[in-house]
Amino acid sequence: MSFLPLAFGTPAILIVLAALPLIWWLLKLTPPRPRTEVFPPLRILATVLKREETPDKSPWWLTLLRMVIAALVILALADPVLNPRTASVSGDGPLVLLVDNSWAAAADWDRRVATAEGLIAEADGADIPVAIAFTADATHDAVPATAAAALKKLRAAEPKPLTPDRPRAITALKEALDGTAPGSLVFLSDGVAATTEDDTVKQLSALAPRQLRLVEGDGRGAVAITSAVNGANELDVTVSRLPSAGESRLTIDAQDRQGRAIATGDVRFSPGETVAKATVAAPFELRNDFTRLAVTGAANAGATHLLDDGFRRRRVAMISGEPDDGFQPLLSPLYYTERALAPYADLIRSNNADLAAAIPELLAQSPSVIILADIGRLPGELYEPLQRWIAKGGTVIRFAGPRLAAAPADDPLLPVVLRQGERVLGGAMSWAEPQPLADFPKTGPFAGMKKPDGVLIKRQVLAEPTPDLQERTWASLNDGTPLVTVRENGAGRIVLFHVSAEATWSDLPISGEFVEMLRRIVQLSHAGAGAEGNGTAAATLPPYRLLTARGAMTTDTATARPINLGAGRPAAATFDNPPGLYGSEDGFVALNLLEPSAELLPLPVDPTAAVTRETLTGDAATPLKPPLLALAFLLLLADSLIVLFMNGVFTGRRRRQGLAAAIALTAVLAFHPDSGHAADARPGDEKLLERLDNTHLAYVVTGEPDVDSLSERGLAGLTEFLTYRTTLEPAEPVGLNIETDELSFYPIIFWPVSATAPMPSAAAINRIDAYMRAGGTVLFDTRDQYASFGGDEGPSQNGERLRAILANIDIPPLEPVPSDHVLTRSFYLLTGFPGRYSGSPLWVEARQEARNSNSGVVSSADGVSPVLITGNDLLGAWAIDANGASMLPTVPPDERQRELSFRAGVNIMMYMLTGNYKADQVHIPALLERLGQ
Repeated sequence: MSFLPLAFGTPAILIVLAALPLIWWLLKLTPPRPRTEVFPPLRILATVLKREETPDKSPWWLTLLRMVIAALVILALADPVLNPRTASVSGDGPLVLLVDNSWAAAADWDRRVATAEGLIAEADGADIPVAIAFTADATHDAVPATAAAALKKLRAAEPKPLTPDRPRAITALKEALDGTAPGSLVFLSDGVAATTEDDTVKQLSALAPRQLRLVEGDGRGAVAITSAVNGANELDVTVSRLPSAGESRLTIDAQDRQGRAIATGDVRFSPGETVAKATVAAPFELRNDFTRLAVTGAANAGATHLLDDGFRRRRVAMISGEPDDGFQPLLSPLYYTERALAPYADLIRSNNADLAAAIPELLAQSPSVIILADIGRLPGELYEPLQRWIAKGGTVIRFAGPRLAAAPADDPLLPVVLRQGERVLGGAMSWAEPQPLADFPKTGPFAGMKKPDGVLIKRQVLAEPTPDLQERTWASLNDGTPLVTVRENGAGRIVLFHVSAEATWSDLPISGEFVEMLRRIVQLSHAGAGAEGNGTAAATLPPYRLLTARGAMTTDTATARPINLGAGRPAAATFDNPPGLYGSEDGFVALNLLEPSAELLPLPVDPTAAVTRETLTGDAATPLKPPLLALAFLLLLADSLIVLFMNGVFTGRRRRQGLAAAIALTAVLAFHPDSGHAADARPGDEKLLERLDNTHLAYVVTGEPDVDSLSERGLAGLTEFLTYRTTLEPAEPVGLNIETDELSFYPIIFWPVSATAPMPSAAAINRIDAYMRAGGTVLFDTRDQYASFGGDEGPSQNGERLRAILANIDIPPLEPVPSDHVLTRSFYLLTGFPGRYSGSPLWVEARQEARNSNSGVVSSADGVSPVLITGNDLLGAWAIDANGASMLPTVPPDERQRELSFRAGVNIMMYMLTGNYKADQVHIPALLERLGQ
């Protein structure tokens, strides 16, 4: 039933309005108003005889108010509707419906269908054929048919999680009409432009319809997430909306695999702003659990952004073969690597220098990548857990260096077999000039990168030629030698840079290409089908889960084709590849609806075009039932207040009848301070604290009383010599149990090697390795005069024991002390380092930089070698008894040799405490004067 702009859904209820006069008489009376009287006893007696009381009449305005309330309720129950739709279709041609069933149409799809049904029903009543096409469908059957057939197509249609392809649909309509002009052409638009130059209305006008109507839905409120970037500390989300004069605020939910919102962020749009950013602050571990982002209250594909393994921020563990130098950070092995990866990954490092403890500690934090900078040899028990971790999808990135160049050829954590030593300028395997990089292969993770200009390689470790070397090479030099090699191990990989991580071997670490190369390798660290294998070929992944237009995930993947991850990978959803996850449960990649640079724009409509603009069914037709009931309720509240006022509730003073509700009790925490006892100190801590006040010389307790006694007396003799000849005054020597004692307090540890002593355990050797890696030095003395390194004669028994100990320690390449080494001039000017014997050289870390120059500059960091090896029995030469007399003779007997032995000990201690200080050029004139040159 309709009365011009007003219609009633149930007009029969309006008959009740005739009962309003009866309601008037029922409501006009009200109970008498109570009177307030003073309490005199005589007044009570005077009113013993009651008079007849009659109710007082209510005021006319109060009765009118109640009549209005009753009338509003009756009208609301009649279900009135304001401005019901009255449009009609033209009978001069077929009815043509172009319906947007895109992602933006999902919010009002039911009303969109209802509007189309109304138009089809009207065409059916006039016996007009109907043609219908949907803009998000890949194929179209737009030939005009009966209204029943069109209605069947309409009800079978569903919104698609795609942007509309309107030109394709219009082309299908044009071919189906075959020159016939439509009587009414109705475009049910989602209000969003498909492209920046969307001319849909112009193309529809070209069909020459008798009546062109544009029906717009709720597209004005469309909002879409276009990109998400997982930053170092937070997640940055970009959101787009259609232009609006109002300010709006939206909430972004970050959901896990179960669809639970585990973090949220707010995005604010200023008036007229179409693109804004939201920040989701959450810890690294929580952000890596995000699987999708969704705008709260907007259930569509545009407001949903899927995340895959590639989005997750990798955790990268970093381990260096040398201690960090805080005074010379540019020489630290991991300086450039840290700065290259910090914007893209969560970097972790262990404070424990013991690799046997540090690597399991890092593995327990589930890193995606482990970077080893110049680590030559790992403790034997670590290879198996590391290989298991790699097989599950982990990536090991290794950088070359002196230690790696000396690593054994059968190292299972190397991707290729390496030649011993390294290729350097001026060496046996040398170039005439530094080598630049070759072009990156077209297959592999570096495909598409430009060859870096100005990057030169001065030193590298070489790979032995093998049939599969080229397949394992990701980058190479101009001469064809590999720069980056890889080997697959299960789901993970081992990657080797054949140069060092700092800028002494090449210019690569200080180039921008180094950042991109590391970033791409780290991105490959995810496992499963979502990974791109070894990067040698593009993967094609089948659809795994697809996104519906309403933002839900479905397993119905029949209409989707596999996605190509190569150069032709789509940046946004298409008909063949709708938005969703592609891959398998083990790994997948996400394809979202819009490109990261997309921006929502309104559908352009020429204001001069002959277009009738309408809204969906339910937009113009406004139901009046809710506001009428709300108004009736408010008037009822007003009536209640008026009655209370007339009854005197708000007048006069009233005594309170009782106390208010009990006050909430606050629980007071009783502080009972404990007596404050500290935890009992561990045994030996008192001695440890005492040793912190002074420098102590330390030796390894071998378990053999005669050797340990001689070591203690030897260091006592060196301590006395240092006290009298230098400003250093060490305290008494300390014997160390390397299994349990803290080693970090001693700059150098003397280890007299004995073949008959018990072999140190693996844990003890790992602690020594950690001590050396943290900057300490161990002096191994075989005490047998044999030169066990580089000589033709076989090692002695003590030398064999030393080799067994060093087999599990990552030591750098060694060389006899050169004549220009700092050890030869750190205090005394020396040409040798004798002890009881003088036939064995003193072995130190080989100086890589000084080997090929005349600068005399020592190796990296502060130049202190982590290991010293001799066979001259220094401790035996220094040993003194209680009277200060030497305990053992020199061989041959020569007091001058003993004096030189003590001087060698002084130089070793000064070298340990001052590093390469005496290598500075400022000392050269004084040294030359001392030498008489």
